[in-house]
Amino acid sequence: MATNKPLAAIYVRVSTQDQAQHGFSLNAQQESLENYAKALGYEIYKIFRDEGKSAKDLKRPEMIKMLADAEAKKFSAIFIYKLDRFSRSLKDLILTIDKLKEWGIDFVSLQDRIETTSASGKLMFHIISAFAEFERNVIGDRTKFGMQRKAKEGGFITKSPKGYKLIDKLLVPDGNGETISKIFQEFLDSDISLTQLAKKNNMTPAGMKKLLKNITYLGKIKFGGEISDGTHKPIISPSLFNKVQDKIKELGWI
Repeated sequence: MATNKPLAAIYVRVSTQDQAQHGFSLNAQQESLENYAKALGYEIYKIFRDEGKSAKDLKRPEMIKMLADAEAKKFSAIFIYKLDRFSRSLKDLILTIDKLKEWGIDFVSLQDRIETTSASGKLMFHIISAFAEFERNVIGDRTKFGMQRKAKEGGFITKSPKGYKLIDKLLVPDGNGETISKIFQEFLDSDISLTQLAKKNNMTPAGMKKLLKNITYLGKIKFGGEISDGTHKPIISPSLFNKVQDKIKELGWI
């Protein structure tokens, strides 16, 4: 008989070591969680059991299945016995609970008295989410720092521009440097329009404008607003490049 009660997933985990040293029982965890979920007005969607599995990461068969069902919104809440049954990695725990919040899935830890079905529980969820945002920002800062360092050391950040190719992550002239020089020179010495110059070289006007302003051709790298010397060989002289930039300014290009 179908009911209108919300559905809850129950997750239980025990490692072989846990069971030997502390007597943790999957069945005991499961029974406690089933009773608690029903007392709060939930119907049981499914029991997810990872037996003999460590909590060092989230790569557990039943955990993976449960999170996939959570993303698909097949139930409304996840009940666990204790936080360390879910994960012993604080980072994984924080980021996963934050993801559950994004999916609209409530999270209840019986022994830790953490849940998101009450005002106090929601406050805890917000605190956990703040830590998740902090962790993402830290990861972003590390990534940005690594890219800035790579740029300062002359490494190339994005894909190679016309006239270069990437070999073992290094920027190398592809033999078309003379063609690039002719494009710069023709733009400087003639009244050819940007559209005509682009069409002549099988490019879009936006692509041609980007090419004419690209400092990569000077053997330099630009990242995060900073310009550094690259390790690659320049294919345009500073004199020609600067004259082209002066003409671009005269034309009012931004």
